[in-house]
Amino acid sequence: MKLLPTRRVVLAVAATLGAVTGLPAVALAQTAQPAVVYDAGGKFDKSFNEAAYVGIERYKKETGGAYLDFEIQNDTQREQAFRRMAQKGANPIIGVGFTQASAIEKVAKEFPQLKFAIVDMVVNLPNVQSVVFKEQEGSFLAGMAAVLVSKSGKVGFVGGMDVPLIRRFQCGYEQGAKYANPKAELLSNMTGTTPAAWSDPTRGGELARNQFSRGVDVIFAAAGGTGVGVYQAAKDAGKLAIGVDSNQNHLHPGTMLTSMTKGVDVAVYNIARSVKDGTFKPGIQALGLKENGVGLAMDVHNAKLVSADVRKKLDAAQADIIGGKIKVADYMADNACKY
Repeated sequence: MKLLPTRRVVLAVAATLGAVTGLPAVALAQTAQPAVVYDAGGKFDKSFNEAAYVGIERYKKETGGAYLDFEIQNDTQREQAFRRMAQKGANPIIGVGFTQASAIEKVAKEFPQLKFAIVDMVVNLPNVQSVVFKEQEGSFLAGMAAVLVSKSGKVGFVGGMDVPLIRRFQCGYEQGAKYANPKAELLSNMTGTTPAAWSDPTRGGELARNQFSRGVDVIFAAAGGTGVGVYQAAKDAGKLAIGVDSNQNHLHPGTMLTSMTKGVDVAVYNIARSVKDGTFKPGIQALGLKENGVGLAMDVHNAKLVSADVRKKLDAAQADIIGGKIKVADYMADNACKY
């Protein structure tokens, strides 16, 4: 007996289900389980991946629908994970993180009847939705906040994996710091050049302590789970830290100045919901301050750290960025902040 290719098997199964249930293919797609493939660091990294988890959990709570998920342990699992989800008929299949791009591109071509999405990268295919963020805009505000509360005039940055996306955070942060005080000094370190850089809190703490010893009193960590070590070091030293992606203010109230949040949770929820509702659209969505895609977290945990005057300056800068009066250069597009 000649075996059918995987894609044809899935199509055959879908056709059989349609015949049995009487539902058209579109209806079957809308009743399928969504799937999320997390990036290195795990879904409970208290940052980027966890935001995606919050988004898909919201979908589950509001719709009553189950979902599939998988945590990548090494690079060899990426393509396999997406293909397995596709073979199970998951729809949509959402990849969290830019490193998922090549795997999604390959598998999405093999399963054109399914919907795919990627967060933090662009994959140009007719069945893929790409959601990216203007991290430079939120990081600009983080840089302003850091300098406006700094007593030394020296602020720090700890990045995770040294890739253009994290350089975008760094570039925006530097622009905001210099906007608040042209004489401000910025110290920066990247944790590493492999995916392990996202989950090394010990190294994050070491880099933070080194920066604190050189006069820095506020550090912005754009490093996934590695940032947990930075935040702990700030608490131990009585200094300040800025979280990333998720609102991390609650981790160490009193030493977490703020968090530069990204709407990863909202993006994942919207993607899953759009397939269920039949409103999914492929293409690119770029979310910045104007779209509430990025921003600074202000809550009870950092209320005493950010004065009314600082908030007023941050609000004014945000309005000027949205209105086009302040142009925040994008490291990945504008040949800015080349390190």
